[in-house]
Amino acid sequence: MRLRCAVLDDYQNVATTVADWSPLDGRVEVVPFPRHFGSEDELAAALADFDIVVTLRERVPFPASLLVRLPRLRLLVASGMRNSVIDLAAARAAGVTVCGTESSSAPPAELTWALLLALARGIVEEGNSLRAGGPWQSTVGADLEGRRLGLLGLGRIGGRVARVGLAFGMEVSAWSRNLTAERAAEVGVRRASSMEELLAGSDFVSVHLALSERTRGLLGAAELALLKPTAYLINTSRAAIVDQDALLAALREGLVAGAGVDVFDTEPLPAGHPMRTAPRLLATPHLGYVSRANYARYYGQAVEDVVAYLAGEPVRVLG
Repeated sequence: MRLRCAVLDDYQNVATTVADWSPLDGRVEVVPFPRHFGSEDELAAALADFDIVVTLRERVPFPASLLVRLPRLRLLVASGMRNSVIDLAAARAAGVTVCGTESSSAPPAELTWALLLALARGIVEEGNSLRAGGPWQSTVGADLEGRRLGLLGLGRIGGRVARVGLAFGMEVSAWSRNLTAERAAEVGVRRASSMEELLAGSDFVSVHLALSERTRGLLGAAELALLKPTAYLINTSRAAIVDQDALLAALREGLVAGAGVDVFDTEPLPAGHPMRTAPRLLATPHLGYVSRANYARYYGQAVEDVVAYLAGEPVRVLG
């Protein structure tokens, strides 16, 4: 009997076309699911007859409570080499091998700039006005050249964002708890003395930190109050790093000029959620890693992970 492989949350119906799945022909039945399962009960029922599951980034949590309800599951493939929503210890205890894939830092860095530029120049507002026959020019854009870009985190993605800021003629500074002067100098940016100094002195702040217990809720009401009223905040990293209620309050009260957000506490974002209609907010549905080349890498290496597992030599094992 052929093994069965579920491909979760294939929203765009492209998982089986952006990569070559033919190495699994005759051995594995691949079943994409284009819709999101909103509860653990739904997931457990949908995946009961699958031996392999491919999940994209951190869209679907796999806690111990779900893994014990999937006795047939033997291989779980997640895109990326780090995943905070899969209980790796529980997977090992259940006899489930968890593998990852490579991931490019280019797409999220590019989306960061798409959000920043769109906010700074009023692209969405002006474009919608033009299409609707509204006024010819109604906003005055914010300049980038000579302004300060503050980066929370200077890893692979933050470093890419920094280099683009420098190319725009911006002053770029960065801060994180582990950031060294050597790393800042390598990228060509200034190392801020503290997070507070970075927030208060920046015209644009972009978040590029990994989510951990130290960074969860890092930007709350007190920290957001340090931003200039003319400043913009961009978050393409993880929603939980920025207190969502505090951000909504800052936007409603006009404490910041605007925010660009690609990540949310609950995804997909429920209908009627205040983040859908907040003023001064440009929100996108977690598109940071969603690009054709990245998808080809994710799903192509997912196939490699399955083939290697079937050969008894799993690769890119997590945990």
